[in-house]
Amino acid sequence: QVQLVESGGGLVQAGASLRLSCAASGRRFSSYAMGWFRQAPGKEREFVAARSWNGISTYYADSVKGRFTISRDNPKNTVYLQMNSLKPEDTAVYYCAAGSGGRASLNYDYWGQGTQVTVSS
Repeated sequence: QVQLVESGGGLVQAGASLRLSCAASGRRFSSYAMGWFRQAPGKEREFVAARSWNGISTYYADSVKGRFTISRDNPKNTVYLQMNSLKPEDTAVYYCAAGSGGRASLNYDYWGQGTQVTVSS
């Protein structure tokens, strides 16, 4: 079992930056791939970024590539999402997840409760 708690969301203006954190507790955090997903009101949850358990493989949605960076600190059981040049269309609840990795939400077994990111124009 892995418990995930996100933090770092908030209300910012377009062009600003935020860093989301996801703290994991439980066993074997370092053996899981970690991903970030988001869900905007009235839309389906969508993939944002993922990083393999060893950090070798990293994936990004086209909409965030070049602006967002996923990283992980295994000794601290934490994964981060650095978000730069934020746009109003980035507004969503952001979730971190742990699982086997990749872009599909079905690959992830454990989910956090989410943190709200709101970007004003």
